[in-house]
Amino acid sequence: MTNQTATKFRAGLVQMCTGRDVERNLRDASALIREAASQGAHYVQTPEITSLMEMERARLFASVHPEAGNRAVGFFRELALELKLWLHIGSMPILLPDVNRIANRSLLFAPNGDIVARFDKIHMFDVALPNGETYRESKNYQGGSQAVLAALPWGVLGLTVCYDLRFPHLYRALAKAGADFLAIPSAFTRPTGEAHWSVLMRARAIENGCFVLAAAQAGKHESGRETYGHSLIVSPWGEIIAEAGVHPSVIVADLDAVAVTEARQRIPSLQHDRPFQLAPLARAQTTQSP
Repeated sequence: MTNQTATKFRAGLVQMCTGRDVERNLRDASALIREAASQGAHYVQTPEITSLMEMERARLFASVHPEAGNRAVGFFRELALELKLWLHIGSMPILLPDVNRIANRSLLFAPNGDIVARFDKIHMFDVALPNGETYRESKNYQGGSQAVLAALPWGVLGLTVCYDLRFPHLYRALAKAGADFLAIPSAFTRPTGEAHWSVLMRARAIENGCFVLAAAQAGKHESGRETYGHSLIVSPWGEIIAEAGVHPSVIVADLDAVAVTEARQRIPSLQHDRPFQLAPLARAQTTQSP
């Protein structure tokens, strides 16, 4: 944990049902962010793809823009400045130059409106689900290649997005590099959310001794996608401190970064990692019949 005297703060998570209209999404996000601020939140996180939920390639590319001059980026910059809070936009689509791809980019705004951290989602969700749903995130999006940490007044935040959750080595690296809080803004599908959401979030918290902050998308979207909701704040000991339901809403919780130190003292596994080699596959010997 960073050497800071202020360890206590209030975190707020915004749960949305993002649609196809960017301006309407910004209005919806603003109302919920303001609600979190009115409840005393010092840090507010929104879900993955806060500004636009679009599955059709042509409509998606018609609505996205580079970061420079981006309407949504400017909107959230001004909102962070107005409300004087740490505003973490879980992600938004940002057009990348020259590659015909989009970054699924998380942005952290300081209370003065400055962008202090950017993180591009690393792992792309390409899957065909048993219920017939298919997702090919890599068709439109380009995965990032850099893990990102950001210093908050109360400790260090590790930035990730959604499907990154399923790659525990990423979180181990963030924790060993000093992360106290793990941000996992998401848009989990309902089937995978029902099966894995809570247990994976708690696992990332427990195995790294970190708080987990996971704002989520929820409900049936205009694009046809259905997301799970249940935004979560999890303690370093794996306890669920706050959980949302299945509709747009706000949850808040008072956190103390001292709990990170206490959890790691009780289970100091970050200090016990050891290098190892993988032995060759063991096979039973067979005897040839004469």
